[in-house]
Amino acid sequence: MSPLDESVNARFNSRLGLLLSAIGIAVGTGNIWRFPRIAAQNGGEDGAGALLIAWLVFLFLWSIPLIICEYALGRKHRKSVIGTMARAGGKKWTWMGTFVAFVSTAICFFYSVVVGWCIFYFIHMLTHPLPVTTEASMAIWNEFQAGGWPLLFHALAMGFGAWAIWKGVSSIEKVNKVLIPTLLGIVVLCVVRALTLPGAWAGVSYLFTPQLGQLARPQIWLEALTQNAWDTGAGWGLFMTYAAYMKREHGAVKNAFTTGIGNNAVSLLAALMIFGTVFAVLQAEMGMSRPEVLEIMKTSGPASTGLTFIWMPQLFARMFLGHPLAVLFFLGLTFAGFSSLIAMLELPTRVLVDSGFKRPLAIGLVVAFVYLLGIPSARSVNFLSNQDFVWGVGLMISGAFIALTVIRAGVCRIRSDDILGDPHDWNLGRWWEFVIRIFIPAAALALLVWWFFLSATVYAPDQWFNPLNPYSVMTLAAQWGLVMGIFLILNRWIFRRVTGLNT
Repeated sequence: MSPLDESVNARFNSRLGLLLSAIGIAVGTGNIWRFPRIAAQNGGEDGAGALLIAWLVFLFLWSIPLIICEYALGRKHRKSVIGTMARAGGKKWTWMGTFVAFVSTAICFFYSVVVGWCIFYFIHMLTHPLPVTTEASMAIWNEFQAGGWPLLFHALAMGFGAWAIWKGVSSIEKVNKVLIPTLLGIVVLCVVRALTLPGAWAGVSYLFTPQLGQLARPQIWLEALTQNAWDTGAGWGLFMTYAAYMKREHGAVKNAFTTGIGNNAVSLLAALMIFGTVFAVLQAEMGMSRPEVLEIMKTSGPASTGLTFIWMPQLFARMFLGHPLAVLFFLGLTFAGFSSLIAMLELPTRVLVDSGFKRPLAIGLVVAFVYLLGIPSARSVNFLSNQDFVWGVGLMISGAFIALTVIRAGVCRIRSDDILGDPHDWNLGRWWEFVIRIFIPAAALALLVWWFFLSATVYAPDQWFNPLNPYSVMTLAAQWGLVMGIFLILNRWIFRRVTGLNT
């Protein structure tokens, strides 16, 4: 531990502060921006409930077990992600922790750009009339992307993030105590308004109606697992970063369950809001058929912008009190993105602090690095889509690496010594050991095979070998291989730097 920064010894002042900060990790744009679209894309003619069933199964078989791992390891070792995984897994496997830290940081490169989009739309909705046609919505998007605005709002997001983590866990806790209750209040208010619209309950009925035959399709299960990994933040290393600031009495198990279930509840609320609003306006008011409504929800547009940034503003324009609701919607989306961005910036900052840098310098280096490497995504939506694809799939590897680290450290020993016996925590059964040892590595392998198959047969069937194609097999292999190769070469040096150990 570096003697240069006293913030590494700081702790969350209360379990509420830890819980709100952890929910801030989990609740992001994936809950509001991605989840409703994935539900629509995987729904059948009668409903999308089959996906919800599979999604809830994986909450308990992937997300919560991995979050328990992150809390237990981070609380025990009190280091950055790299330092924690190096100490738990051993020197030879430090590169795994480095890869986990890099994946989350690489996502931050473009995630901050998306948070910038949310800030822009919040300001635009606040200061301009709502667009009433698709052409008007597209004009707002195109004019924004055509100028230097994405760079400016990317910088604004980074500036807010730096301010939020400046004093370490004390400022992170204070910011999230404001962000998360406000966000939850906005989401609930939007849901209540959406469900009072004529025709909204047709959308709710579709969302929760299970077409059980769909559960026989492997794709449903794989999509559900991918989405749960995305929207909970499990396996990113972010919970491990915050766990370094946990008090012992802040139990790993009960916080993991509370965080995961709370996150999924927000996703369901977001889906109620989106499905209710879309069905009420498009089907009940404009007379579209259900297939037409679902096609609009499924069509993601450039970088999955279609539903959120193109359609939602014009849907709000057709509602009573739609303008203030649109402002609240994009404010909530901004808060959701910002709460996750804070954790993404804290992760590499803590790595540098553990390596001997003073915190202000570490923050400055991280902000400069993330901003510069985010410029290509700010300038090109196609580049952003590629990075979203590459490092989003890379999260499956990150989850597997965390599970493998726990396996190397001893699953039984961690459960007995670091989790059980805490009077402040819940009991953890042996099912957790099976999930970590068997299920998560197998599920990660299945997901990787599936994504490679989709890439080679659907996304880029004629260009699978071209690393410059944004969705090819080779773009995954080339970028992952380059990063892993560098970390393997530097493995010994990184171990010494982040742990202070020479052996």
